[in-house]
Amino acid sequence: MPVCTHRGCEKSYDEATNTDTSCTFHPQGPIFHEGLKGWSCCSKRVISFDQFLAIPGCSIGRHTEAPREEFAPAPSDDKVEVPAPAPKKVESNGTEVYGAPAPAPTVAAPKPTTPAPTPVPAAPIVEEEDDLSVPVPAGKTCKRLGCGQSYVSEAESRGDHVTCQYHAGTPVFHEGSKGWSCCPRKVLEFDEFLKLKGCRTTNQHLFVGAKKEQVEELVHCRHDWYQTQTHINLSIFAKKVDGKTAVVEFKEREINIDLRMPDGKRFKLELPLFQPIEPVGSSFEVLGTKVEITMKKANGISWATLEPSEGAKCWTTFGTTGGAGTVGSKVMHLATDSPLYAEK
Repeated sequence: MPVCTHRGCEKSYDEATNTDTSCTFHPQGPIFHEGLKGWSCCSKRVISFDQFLAIPGCSIGRHTEAPREEFAPAPSDDKVEVPAPAPKKVESNGTEVYGAPAPAPTVAAPKPTTPAPTPVPAAPIVEEEDDLSVPVPAGKTCKRLGCGQSYVSEAESRGDHVTCQYHAGTPVFHEGSKGWSCCPRKVLEFDEFLKLKGCRTTNQHLFVGAKKEQVEELVHCRHDWYQTQTHINLSIFAKKVDGKTAVVEFKEREINIDLRMPDGKRFKLELPLFQPIEPVGSSFEVLGTKVEITMKKANGISWATLEPSEGAKCWTTFGTTGGAGTVGSKVMHLATDSPLYAEK
C-alpha cells in the first residue's frame, strides 16, 4: 500500500477509499526555536519531541504520493549595480591609478605592561547546621533543597547513620531546560526536575537551623479608651501578646504596661491617670488581637481625658438625676476637688 508523503500524516492508505477528507497534515515545515517545537503553519508550541510528533495537522485533504514541497529560502533583494569608479590618474606608461595610495602602517609604541592582579581566593562556604538544643516538632521537613526528609524522632532522624542528600545551589530554568546551579544535569519536564537527586551528602539534616539571638524591638501600639459610671476601659491593640509574660501594674494615679509579642517585639507604656483608681478592683485580659484593661474609678467623676491635662476645666458625675454639663440636668453634683462651686 502507498504511504502518504504529507507532513504530519505519513500513513498507509488505499486509493479506493481515499477522499478529500482522508488526510490531516501540516502544509508547512517544522520550527525549532529556544527549546520550543512546532509547525510554521499553526501556533501550537511544545517542549518535548514526543509532544511535537503528536500535534494534530491543521489542514485536511487527500492522501498523496507526490514528493514533498521544499520551501525555498526567501528571495534576496535585487542587486544594485554600482558603476565602476573612474581612475584618479593615468601614468605615462598607460597605467591607471585608482584612489589614494594606502598609508604606511604605523607601529604603536608598546604600552608598559602591568602585572596581573593576584586572584583573591574565594571564601569557603560555611553551611548552616542544626542547634541540637532547639526542639524539633514532629513532621518538620529538612530545609536543605532536594532532601525532603521529615523529622520522626531524635534517634531516627539524627546521628551518624542519617544521610542528607541535597543541592547546595539554586534552581536554574533556561530555554526550556531545568536543573541546579551546583550540578550539570538538566531535564525538560518539571516532574523530572523534582526527582533530581542531590549532589552533596552529609550526616545531619537541617530542621531548625542555628539558634538566633533575638534583638528586642520596642514598638508602638495604638490604644483607645471609653468610660462608664464606675470604670475606665482601655484597649491596647497588639496581636499575639504572650499572656504568661504580660504585666499591667495598677497604681492609684498611674498604670505601667509591659507586653511581649513574637519576633522580639515589646510594648511598654507608663501612663499617668486623669483621676485616681482602685488598684484592687482593676484587672486586664489578653485577647487575640488586643489587651483589654479595666480600671475601677475611685470616685464617680466623669474623666475629661485619660491623662492629666491642663485643658480640662470641669469634673462631673453620672447619676439618675443628671450631672453638671449633661443635657436635662436638674441637680449639679460636684466632687470635693472640683474648682466649680454652685450657689443655691
